[in-house]
Amino acid sequence: MGSADSDLVIGKHTFTSRLLVGTGKYPNADVARTALAESGAQVVTVAVRRVNLDHDAEDSIWAQIDLERFTLLPNTAGCTTKDEAIRTAMLAREVGMGDLVKIEVIADAKTLFPDNQATIEAAQFLIGEGFTVLPYITDDLVVCKKLRDVGAAAVMPLGAPIGSGLGIRNRVNVRLIVEAMDIPVIVDAGVGTASDAAVAMELGCDAVLMNTAIAGADDPVAMAKAMRLGVEAGRLAYRAGRIPMKLYATASSPVEGLVG
Repeated sequence: MGSADSDLVIGKHTFTSRLLVGTGKYPNADVARTALAESGAQVVTVAVRRVNLDHDAEDSIWAQIDLERFTLLPNTAGCTTKDEAIRTAMLAREVGMGDLVKIEVIADAKTLFPDNQATIEAAQFLIGEGFTVLPYITDDLVVCKKLRDVGAAAVMPLGAPIGSGLGIRNRVNVRLIVEAMDIPVIVDAGVGTASDAAVAMELGCDAVLMNTAIAGADDPVAMAKAMRLGVEAGRLAYRAGRIPMKLYATASSPVEGLVG
């Protein structure tokens, strides 16, 4: 395994950046624009139910995002049922956001954990309608396999609860998902700092999606750059191939020919 790498391919879409970022929670629009640019991301996710969809409004998503530079990933945040998620995804495509969609069906208001079964059902329906579906789900290997089998373009297991900043809580589950999937695995939710992003990539994930970790930082612009570098370093380390972990020390210099 060498250091050469290929692009991130999600369905019919191809990207060179493996960092996907959100657009909410920034102190103001100027900071958001600068941070998005500094992140190097090519995909930005927007909550369809929480943004102005009027093309002519000054505060609309169309006025805030440079669509020549970024690909929109509308998401169904705030939906608690399969039908709500389906309607929201349909609305996003109807107003011109394209075929990419991140499906969220939230089952628990406190943890924001997803309803995996409803997510599978919503994904299956939308895939049948021509959408490129990226489902947000728990770090459950069986659920990921089911989503792959119904035609999801990628799976997006959470690293930790949304906005928690706890980092990857279950590295074993994430690694099992990575090993089983032949579609991209994108860690979504829970990243707190650049080392968390690097860990996700070192586990073999294809990309990381985050919002709060950047937007909620003391300096969102600096954190956006840190996250970009963390993702790049983690991916490079994964491609390079780490040394095995050992219980005891191993000399780092040759022992042959030691002077008396």
